Amino acid sequence: MNRVTRFRFTVRAIEQLPPCPLDAPGKGYEVSDTEIPGLRLSVSKGAGRKTFWLRYTFKGTKRAMRLGGFPATSLADARRLALEARGQLDRGVDPQEGRDLERSSPTLANFAKDYLEDYAKVHKRSWRDDQSKLDLHVIPFFGAERRLCDIQRRDIERFIGAVRKTHSPATANRFLSLLSAMMRRGVTLGVLPDNPCRGIPRFREASGKSRYLSLEEVGRLVVAMDKDPAPSVMAALRFMLLTGCRRSNALKARWEHMDLTRRIWFMPMTKSGKPQYSPLSEECITLLGRLKSRQTSPWVFPSPTDSTKPLRDPRKAFARVLAAAGIQGHVRLHDIRHTHAALAVSHAGQTLYTVQKLLHHASPQTTMLYGHMANSTLARASQAVSDVITRATRAAEGDDMASASEAASLAR
Repeated sequence: MNRVTRFRFTVRAIEQLPPCPLDAPGKGYEVSDTEIPGLRLSVSKGAGRKTFWLRYTFKGTKRAMRLGGFPATSLADARRLALEARGQLDRGVDPQEGRDLERSSPTLANFAKDYLEDYAKVHKRSWRDDQSKLDLHVIPFFGAERRLCDIQRRDIERFIGAVRKTHSPATANRFLSLLSAMMRRGVTLGVLPDNPCRGIPRFREASGKSRYLSLEEVGRLVVAMDKDPAPSVMAALRFMLLTGCRRSNALKARWEHMDLTRRIWFMPMTKSGKPQYSPLSEECITLLGRLKSRQTSPWVFPSPTDSTKPLRDPRKAFARVLAAAGIQGHVRLHDIRHTHAALAVSHAGQTLYTVQKLLHHASPQTTMLYGHMANSTLARASQAVSDVITRATRAAEGDDMASASEAASLAR
């Protein structure tokens, strides 16, 4: 029996289409709409289920897009969906791209695991912090089985708002940075169409003011260090003060990287991810030469309880010696580094460029934190120029006076 396969779809015509015969080859048959190119209706065997499809070709590949089953999807809706899809095709966009992404989108738990293994552990030394945030906060909030593509901007805003209620603005911003990094990774891998974190405003963070010890406070601090009952820990703190290095670099310093003859310290891994060299002053060489760890440990500053491991955290000892020195106010361990830079600028007369190189700042903008301390140096420079001008003026005045005296002598 011949059946018409192309006609203008109407609700009545579709309702009258019979089921596909059970003995027919294939799973069913299709009919085409003459009004919208590519709009098809498939009719199955048995119950005769009817389904709207859009068949099209994209970049030379034939594709079929399911629009919905009839009558749950009306003919009007099927035509609207087909027209919208053909509009995307006219703009060079595959209308099924979003659906393909949804089908291939992993769950949050699976993607978080891949993110940590394939990206964070490779590129970030702080990957353990990311893992902790994901395991303790992110995954429990969104749900382990939540598909990555289902996490929308409003969901992320709700999560960041919840974090802010129990944590500082800075911590909430770090969570947003982590989520944004993950979503960017998803876009790069093609499992997300875009980054839902983009445009979410960050919380205003309190500006952390650095504390610089005065020269008098530094003197009291060193005296207190000499009297402290933990000389090995004090040696690490004094080394940080003498070099201006970061705590992590000092605590990971190994003897094999110390060249005491050439007075050079090699750091194979730093905050920038690049190896660096730092000079060692005579005081540093003297300090290092007195350390017993040179014969007993690979670490310059080993743990007091296990010489095979580095010193872990000297903050308690630092607080103790600050109290012994009578130094008031909130002073962080990192402020030792700031103090080193401040002394270089305000008392040693070093330029900001020199301090940038000394502290291994990647950007001069970071070193500009100490710009106001260069005022005394600039004042001395300005005074020096003024002194030169004064001397030149006095010399010129002396010449004029000598000339006038000579002229008066000749007149007589």
